[in-house]
Parts: sequence; C-alpha cells; structure tokens
Amino acid sequence: MRVKVGINGYGTIGKRVAYAVSKQDDMKLVGVTKTRPDFEAYRAEELGIPVYAADERFLPGFEEAGFEVAGTLEDLLKEVDVIVDATPGGMGARNRELYEKAGVKAIFQGGERSEVAQVSFVAQANYERALGKDYVRVVSCNTTGLSRTLSALLEYIDYVYAVMIRRAADPDDSKRGPVNAIRPSVEVPSHHGPDVQTVIPVNIETTAFVVPTTLMHVHSVMIELKKPIEERDVIDIFENTTRVLLFEKEKGFESTAQLIEFARDLHREWNNLYEIAVWRESVSVRGKRLFYIQAVHQESDVVPENVDAIRAAFELADKRESIRKTNRSLGILK
Repeated sequence: MRVKVGINGYGTIGKRVAYAVSKQDDMKLVGVTKTRPDFEAYRAEELGIPVYAADERFLPGFEEAGFEVAGTLEDLLKEVDVIVDATPGGMGARNRELYEKAGVKAIFQGGERSEVAQVSFVAQANYERALGKDYVRVVSCNTTGLSRTLSALLEYIDYVYAVMIRRAADPDDSKRGPVNAIRPSVEVPSHHGPDVQTVIPVNIETTAFVVPTTLMHVHSVMIELKKPIEERDVIDIFENTTRVLLFEKEKGFESTAQLIEFARDLHREWNNLYEIAVWRESVSVRGKRLFYIQAVHQESDVVPENVDAIRAAFELADKRESIRKTNRSLGILK
C-alpha cells in the first residue's frame, strides 16, 4: 500500500516533510499548498510537485503572477489519504473541520494544542499509541528533543528540571531580527514540561529563554534519579538510542555552529540535523542527580516523526520497522 500524502503549508517544516515523504517507498507525495507564488512555490514547481492554493481567496495572487496551480486545498483533499498540516500555529485546529469533512487523516504539528489530535507523538517514545489513529500531533522541536532522551532514561527518572535556551528565529525569518536581547519566558514553569507529559509519563518542569541566534535550541537537563546509574551507563544508553548522537567538545564541537557545520559536511538537505545532539562531556552524575546538555535543530528534528506518524496512522509497519525505514531513507546515522 502506498499512502497518498498532501502537505498543507510548504514552508520551513512543510518542505522538509515533503522531501522526506518523497523518499518513502510506501508513500506518494500528491501535492502541497501555498498562499502565494513565492520562491518556495516556484521551487516546488521546478521539482515537479503539484502546487495548490491554500484557499480560493489566494487564487487571484497566483493568476496575477501567471503561476498555474493544480487547484485549491479542497481539491487536494479529494486526492489524498492523509494531510500533513504544516500551517502556522493555531491554524491546524481551524483546518481540522475541513479534514474531517473530506474524510482524510491528518498529522498536525507542535504549534497546535494537544487537543487537536487523538495523540501527541514521538516515534521512539509512544509509536504504538498512534496506531490506527485519524489525528496525530507531532510535538514541537523542543518537546521532541526532550522526549527522545528522557524516554531512553525513563526508568531512572524521579524528577526532571530542564532549561530551554531557544533560538530567536529560523535562519530565513528576517521579521524577528536583528535582536539584541535575552527574553525570558516569564511563565514558570514554561509550557514545554506539560507538553512532554502528553508524550511520556514523567515528572518535569521547565523554564525557557530566547537568545539572539538562529541555528539551534540548547537544553540543560537535570534529573533527580529514582535509582542509581553511572555516567558510563548513561552514555551507553544514548549511544544505543536512535536519533540521538553524542558529540565531543574535544573534537571541536564547541557550539551549535559546529553541529550545523557537521550536518553540512554530511551533505544533508538544508543542513538538517535530524538527530538530537548530546555533548558527551556534559553527561555527569553527582550523587542522585544526572546532568546533560543537548542541542536541537528546530527546522528538522520533527521531520522523521511526521513520516513515522503517517505509518502509525495507517498501521503500515511496527515501531522498529518504521523507524528503520525512515532513518535509512533520510540518512539518519542511527
């Protein structure tokens, strides 16, 4: 069975998911939507991807530019089995009624509230919960990053406190910068902890700060342990956890800049770093507390989760097989 997939929103996440879907042998990319004929729409056209207007209201803009669209979102919904909603946060909830009316499954993103879907999803943490579901929410980049490493350590966790050091904007977002400030999230705890709890059962609190960078997020994680574990054991767990990679400062990985350069050296599309990067030297056990620092590439870590969410929704494969297929198709290192 090849699942027919549409992408509603061909931006930072949507175009990466479209690329990932096109690499799967059990999925077919039917088309994507845009609100205007910008460079991303033209690039999709160059790649042979049918472009649909996100709504009839946007048709005149395409017509004035002489850009021929394949139809509107409603037309795309007639051609697909599932729609990946990669629209700006909050719009997915409004779009769900359209998807229900069309009788298609939907994959939402982390900018939506958890209530938009039947399950919040991170493949390695709770793949089974999404089997056969009609509406699945792939959680945010930060929640995905925390869920991947924490789920691997779950049996040892009594309590988690994590500080989220967040990038101010994506690299192509000039509307938010330049910025010369550090902006704290004054809601304590921040929303990230409760979001993690929609994926895994863990006692967690988080705080967050936005800093003037565009490359990645960084998390400083402290875990109060319910049972002893050695640093070497933690490193072994991470080394054997899919989509988590250990990096060493002594090998030149001093910052997020080198992590992105590593992804460039792999010739990854858009220098995607799908894996969560953990600094090996940061893994430290002090009495009953475990510490580590990780980095999250906000533009790409959720991309493989979208692919796995589609497989789970259609029960195309079990957890291990889906992750294996997705990893292999995207060149994920483990």
